[in-house]
Formats: sequence, structure tokens, C-alpha cells
Amino acid sequence: MNDIIIGREDEIRQLKKCFEAKEAQLVVLYGRRRVGKTFLINQFFNGRFDFKVTGEYEGTKEAQLHNFFTELNRHSETKFTAPKNWTEAFEQLREYIENLSSEEKHVVFIDEMPWFDTKKSGFLSAFEYFWNSFGSSQNNLLLIICGSATSWMSDNIEQNKGGLFNRQSCRIYLEPFNLYETEKFLKAHEIEWNRYTIAVCYMILGGIPYYLNLLDKRLTFDKNIDNLFFRKRAELWDEYDHLYKTLFSNNENYTKVVELLSSKKMGLNRSEIAHNSKISDNSSLTKILNNLVDSGFVREYPYFGKVKKNTYYQLCDYFTLFYFKFVKQNTGKDEHFWSNMIDNPARSSWEGLTFEQLCKDHSRQIKKKIGISGILSSESGWSVPKTEEHAGAQIDMLIDRRDKVISICEMKFCGEEYTISKDYDEKLRNKIGVFRIVTQTRKALQLVMITTYGVTNGMYSSRVQSQVILDDLFEDVKF
Repeated sequence: MNDIIIGREDEIRQLKKCFEAKEAQLVVLYGRRRVGKTFLINQFFNGRFDFKVTGEYEGTKEAQLHNFFTELNRHSETKFTAPKNWTEAFEQLREYIENLSSEEKHVVFIDEMPWFDTKKSGFLSAFEYFWNSFGSSQNNLLLIICGSATSWMSDNIEQNKGGLFNRQSCRIYLEPFNLYETEKFLKAHEIEWNRYTIAVCYMILGGIPYYLNLLDKRLTFDKNIDNLFFRKRAELWDEYDHLYKTLFSNNENYTKVVELLSSKKMGLNRSEIAHNSKISDNSSLTKILNNLVDSGFVREYPYFGKVKKNTYYQLCDYFTLFYFKFVKQNTGKDEHFWSNMIDNPARSSWEGLTFEQLCKDHSRQIKKKIGISGILSSESGWSVPKTEEHAGAQIDMLIDRRDKVISICEMKFCGEEYTISKDYDEKLRNKIGVFRIVTQTRKALQLVMITTYGVTNGMYSSRVQSQVILDDLFEDVKF
């Protein structure tokens, strides 16, 4: 089938605006590895590049320069000699652009830019000089720079204090697909699964187009997961190591934090991360946490009523969570591992916990369903240990609203309507009561049940004031 762009409407509008602009444009595109950045640019411009080059992972300065000038010669009628350094390389690019028609828009695409910036290569300073001395004055030039190493893009481009300070015309952060876009993607690839199955698929692969593209329409969902993760030398058997290694320098400390968070459902605050990981609580830890958040692997999740320094960090990358839960110890041991887990309580428990993550990532859809899309609100978690005065309680997601209401969200993932039992009703009453006592809030408390197929109308269902079902999470909700 022909490749098509699924979703990405906002990003396409931004790219179109930059292409039609009457002055030079420097577009910065970044996002998690495998999220589809290169695909978006290639499809939008349909191969219409005046110059395109891609960085080589762990390539030497000499190799990167060779690739750069080889691609330049491929596009140019003038054949350049091999540059000795990046200053010469960008001078050649300048000469090439100057010889192009002044009546047409020219598109230059530098992909995986962080990989060009090898140690002591002088790449970044040469690029800065090229843009400031020449590129920024070319009204018919659109220069797109792209990179999966979000930390490098953030430090050296977005937060650049030197020659690139405040020079970007447009910054595009490409996020994973949501459920609506994932379903649309699967249908475009002739995969017809029900929404329950798509939700479980999302809990494993997230909305990452590269992973979704590996699914085989001829196989069942469970067989697909076995194929991708558990057979010997499966397609994604070494993806975890490759993923973090290519994104972060000093990746050992990053993976140390990620593995620590993988076992903490509610996450950890900064001091707990420092203590448990043995990483010094200084600027290095700040950079690690910021980069993990910027890259979309970790979520900053405030606790209700606590100041920012008590923000919790929660691992939210579905692929990584699934890797630590099931893949790390099982790859290649049982090629039918996932198919054999169909009735295993561990799988059901994982689905329940991961569904909570899915709900947090679809908070816009939840707000739309309960009718508060236009009301200023914020999401957070809350917990309190058991004391002599009251039983402990935990709320994974609450929505604090400007209309003086707090929505307490309970999330349940199951294969049928959820029935509230007497014991669960007691837990709900305790949770709401303890929350009101401990926080001393005067706001109204609304119980919202988020389930796959709804709550059974029964003896204890009247406590539920609003319901959200799985279908609601598949809504196409715009900003």
C-alpha cells in the first residue's frame, strides 16, 4: 500500500506555514526515537529537497564529513572536493545554495543532527555561523533540523545561549499517536481489531508508528506480540538497549533511573530517585530527569496539595514498562509466552495498572466526556499512609477544576461491564472520606468511573456521578 500520513494535522499546518513564509525559516523537529519524524518530513515534502543529509550514529568526524559532501555532490552540478572541517563543509553548502534559483523556495533537511556533533568536531559552531551569516538572510530558504536525541536538541538548539539563541522560526515536538490515531493507522494497514484489543496493543507498543508498522495483519494480536518480543532474535528483542543508547550519552545513569521507576507504580520524587539509584542529587540528576521528561519517557506528575519540589516522576513509556514487566527475563525462552499468558493473573494485573497510564495520556478525552473541556483544570495523584486517625488511601488520578469541583477518577480495565461490589464500595467511601479529611478541601468531590464497557447498574452504582468508557478514549479531541 502507499504510505500516507496519519494524523499530524497540527504539524502539517506548521510546516505549510513555514514553507509559505516570505522570510528564512529554521524549523526544529524533535521527539522520541521511532515516533515518525523523518517519515513526516519525507512525506510532506514528497522528496522535494534541495539538500538532504542524515547523521551517522557513532560515526567519526571524518565519516560524517564524507557523508555530508557526498550528498552535496549528489545534489549539486558543481562537484566539490572533500572538506577538511565543518567550516569548509558549510561554506560549500552556502555556495551550492547561492547557485540555486532565487525565484523558488529551497528546502534543506539535516536529519539526526546530534550525531554530526562528534567530540571536538566544531560542527555546532560551524552550523551557527552558517545560519547567522548566510541562511537567516535567505528569504527563500527553509532549513529543517531534526534529531531523536532530545537532550542534545534541547541543550544545543532550543536553549542555545550562543549564536542560535532565539533563532528558531518554528519548533515542532512530535508526540506518539493517541488511541484515535492508532486505530486509524491500523485500519490503513488493513488490521481490523476491536477497541479492547487495540487498547491492549497500545499498552504494549504505545502510539509509536515504527512499532505499529511491524504488526502483521495475517496474525492474531497475541501471535504478533510473541513474534515481536518473545521468539528467538525477535524484531524488538534488543530495542530497549538500542533505544536508550542512541538517545543519551552516559546512558547507564538514564537506564538506572528508568529501571528504578519501572517498579514504582506511583513514581518517586527527586530525593527518592537520588537515594535509590545512588546518583548524586545535583545538576547531573536534574539533566537526566529533564531529558527523560523532554523525551517522553517519564512524566512529571504533581501530588495534590504539594509544592513543585515534591513532584513525582513516573515512567510512562509503554514499551519500556512492558519490557521490564515481561520481556527482560523471557525473550527467547518461550516463543509463545504472550499467547500462553492469556488467562494469567499477572497479565490481568498488568492490564489494570497500565490502563491507568493510558487514561492519564487521554485526559483530554476524559474531560470532554465529563463536560469540562472548557474549564481550567489540572491533573495530579494523591496518597496518604495509614495512621491511627484514618486508613490509608491512594488516588491515581484526580482532576482539580476551577469550577470548585474535584473529579476523583477510578480506572478499571476488564472484559465486561464492571460491577461495584460491597467491598469496593467501602473502599471508595473510605478513599473519598480520607481525601476530604486530610486535604480539608471545601470543593465538591465527583466520582468518575473510567472502565472498558461501563459500570453495571446495581446496588452500589449510584455513588458513581460520571462514567467514561473505552470508546470515549478513542475520540478525536483537538486542542
